Amino acid sequence: MTAEDRARKIKVLIFDVDGVLTDGQIFVIPDANGHGIEAKGFAAHDGLGISLARLGGLRIGIITKRQSQTVAIRANDLKLEFIYQGQSHKMNAINEILAKANITMDQLAYVGDDVIDLPVMRACGLAIATDNARQQVKAVAHYTTPNRGGSGAGRDAVDFILTAQGTLDQVIEEYLDESNSAAAAADVGTGNM
Repeated sequence: MTAEDRARKIKVLIFDVDGVLTDGQIFVIPDANGHGIEAKGFAAHDGLGISLARLGGLRIGIITKRQSQTVAIRANDLKLEFIYQGQSHKMNAINEILAKANITMDQLAYVGDDVIDLPVMRACGLAIATDNARQQVKAVAHYTTPNRGGSGAGRDAVDFILTAQGTLDQVIEEYLDESNSAAAAADVGTGNM
């Protein structure tokens, strides 16, 4: 079965965060009390891609091992449906997502970059590796994005799936339609301001 065939079945798309939706760098800035404030950079292309995915009928989420207020704010801005932080064993979260979404494993796509993502990628319907992924991850991937994590890899995954499903161009036009209230509200984030 080709990667495109797999992509046609996808209903839920799940991303890792560090190295996928970010470039993997974690900046820790000390506050006045000696505690760290974590900062990460997210690509705007990925945010718009998530909006396109939702308009295209995909349900979207993240699973990450780290706990981060920065990630919580970004996930809220993007209106993600499935948000799992602090996950050492990501298959536990995947099993919950499958039950909540009432889908089978072949209807789930996962985007990863490092070995912690392997159990999910070995089991899901469409395993996507970022361009910067570790070799072990690329070896099990059905598709590898042309861009690195934090530089549009998330958007690459969305574009690949929607293209295979034959809806990308239509979804872009829906997004551009000024009368479409869902599109207008899709990726308006405030950064918790």
